[in-house]
Amino acid sequence: MQLTRYTDFGVRTLMYLAVQPDRTTLFRIAEITQVFDLSPNHVSKIVHHLGKMGYLETIRGKMGGFRLGKPASEINLGQLVRVLENSLAPIDCSKPYCRFTPACKLKGVLAQAVEAYLNVLDQYTLLDIVSNSDELLALLPDMSISVLQLD
Repeated sequence: MQLTRYTDFGVRTLMYLAVQPDRTTLFRIAEITQVFDLSPNHVSKIVHHLGKMGYLETIRGKMGGFRLGKPASEINLGQLVRVLENSLAPIDCSKPYCRFTPACKLKGVLAQAVEAYLNVLDQYTLLDIVSNSDELLALLPDMSISVLQLD
């Protein structure tokens, strides 16, 4: 099963926030887009959705931004995937219509596979997947404001 880019980018955004040493810092969409080379429009939609679902705390205005809305230990990966994915159906038997559909047992097998997939994700939190935060931070670009030296 492959997750949509929407879910992938949502998880990456939460991971990025979870590894940051200062949990009070507000982040901006521009930083996420720069770090992961993503479309600002796409990240904006994801941040808005994650905010509506309580995964992010969003603050509007000139000094606004966003940060984790709850501790990483309380963000369950299975629930997160269920919230971000539009559909977890692995196949669509209606496009084009499959003649086997009325008697097909494959749909049931695939439904079990998806359930097993989600059951594994349910066993982990965001904190579990960023427990190596030092290693993850080392892979990120330095986002501090750099001072240019004049010759």
